[in-house]
Amino acid sequence: MKHPFQSYRQLFPVLSSHIHVGSCSQGAVSRPVSAAIEEYHRSLLQHGHNGDLSMARLEEARGHFAKLIGAEPDEIAVLSSASEAIAGVATALPYVPGKEGIVYADTDFPTVGHIWQAQEMFHDHICCIPSIEGEVTIEQYEEHVTEKTALVMVSQVNYTNGFQQDLKSIADIAHRNQALLFVDAYQSAGIVPVDVKAMGVDILVAGARKYMLGIPGVAFLYVSKDRIDRFKPRLTGWLGQEPASRFDIAHPVPAAGARRFETGLPSFISIFAANAALKLLLEIGVTNIQAYMSELLDFSVEYGRRKGLHIRVPYRGGTLPSLLAVEVADVSAVERNLRSQNMIVSARKDVIRVAPHFYNTAEEVRRVIDELAGRC
Repeated sequence: MKHPFQSYRQLFPVLSSHIHVGSCSQGAVSRPVSAAIEEYHRSLLQHGHNGDLSMARLEEARGHFAKLIGAEPDEIAVLSSASEAIAGVATALPYVPGKEGIVYADTDFPTVGHIWQAQEMFHDHICCIPSIEGEVTIEQYEEHVTEKTALVMVSQVNYTNGFQQDLKSIADIAHRNQALLFVDAYQSAGIVPVDVKAMGVDILVAGARKYMLGIPGVAFLYVSKDRIDRFKPRLTGWLGQEPASRFDIAHPVPAAGARRFETGLPSFISIFAANAALKLLLEIGVTNIQAYMSELLDFSVEYGRRKGLHIRVPYRGGTLPSLLAVEVADVSAVERNLRSQNMIVSARKDVIRVAPHFYNTAEEVRRVIDELAGRC
């Protein structure tokens, strides 16, 4: 299989010594990202203060992420983690008697349930859709989303098996019931194209450390400008206020747009890294990445099955946009053993996740599959 991004491999030093197919946990760090981290460090060493430069990089990153998902910069808040973003939305969602239902699935990342169950106003109105062999169907959303639903939370890509949801269809169901659609794109942003306007997404969160090629410490929250006025954040801070009220302790005024969800100073070193990573992704094009990944995953599934691996593939016609979920007996031991051989994979629950990115080749994935086949 031809690798269309061969020239980019030199930007990722780890690839000279390791097979890195653990992007579902931490993407490989590129030279541009490393240089951005060094820029942050150097600016402090040489000048002692880099506040203006840091805020400039924050605004650049905000704009780059907005472009990545088809949004406007004022619809993006820059936060420290996806958990902070979800908690910010959960604590700001207005409580309306008779319209207090929260719907999510048992395939969502656990923090989704942790946060919503901690909200006393909504706790007794949660509907957790039970998955069917790791998938949640459109028909199940049709059944569980009702006129009493206030918000539907959906993972665009399942974090354990790579199943991709049809966001547009779920958005139609939610909006037909006057509910909001909140998308967790942590396992998809950077590898699956997202157009929040075309897909009808009201709210979206994504972190930088996985397929967006950054490091921990920064997440982006999109809130549609058509929905923002209904939110009055209770998890807030001085950066979530209008500039004129930031230093007025008695008269806070929420910032316009999604910025009202921001709190205090973020991890600027993570923002420098995310900014460089986003520029690289935009240069390559997520649509181009997805086209290659589709071909690579097709090869991986076919080759893995020939080698006798038990691979969890969506049985209802879904796609595997980013990872291979391989069933093994002792995932932690297998993960450790592969890492001792410089093969970076990610164990989760009862599967080994083989999660390549655009910089990986079919030969690298084949070698990992061969190793797994010898242990299953």
